[in-house]
Amino acid sequence: MKKFLLIPLLLFAFIIKVQAQDDAIQRFFSKYMDDDRFSRVYISPKMMQMAGGFLKSNAGTDKDSEDLGVLIQKVKGIRILSSDEVNGLAFYKEAMGTLTKNKYEDLMIVEDKGSSLKFMVREEGGLVKELMMISGEDGDFTLLSMLGSFTYEDLNLLAEKTDIPGMDLYGKGSKGPKGPKGIK
Repeated sequence: MKKFLLIPLLLFAFIIKVQAQDDAIQRFFSKYMDDDRFSRVYISPKMMQMAGGFLKSNAGTDKDSEDLGVLIQKVKGIRILSSDEVNGLAFYKEAMGTLTKNKYEDLMIVEDKGSSLKFMVREEGGLVKELMMISGEDGDFTLLSMLGSFTYEDLNLLAEKTDIPGMDLYGKGSKGPKGPKGIK
């Protein structure tokens, strides 16, 4: 009888742990939602679907525009939290502290005197479900979370062909089969 109670309890604990990680970044965003030092941007899945549909329908014979429209529709949402009025390194460390390291894989790390930048991905079933960028330096902090279902080739195309915030930095990495490689 104790074994039958233990299995559901362990399963419940695992589910709570997974949900807690997903909520960690959301809690970080929520914590600073009303802080006037921060700019907050949220682009909904519906807006991405509309933008992609617009590109596809107006592409005509332009294959690149049509492909980009399909790709943009894969984006399920973008959240950005940024400030140029805070100690960015302190916020970078705080944001990194909210993440479970084994859930995200580092793609690119750039550390310089007084600044840190990290791109990470969360994968499920061989697809990138979240691209995260965290950047901090004296007087500047940015956290970007882009949700969707992407291949690394999709991310490379987004970096090359769009003005999605943060993708210009992603595009500066050398792209191999898994995308930018980190500088450690």
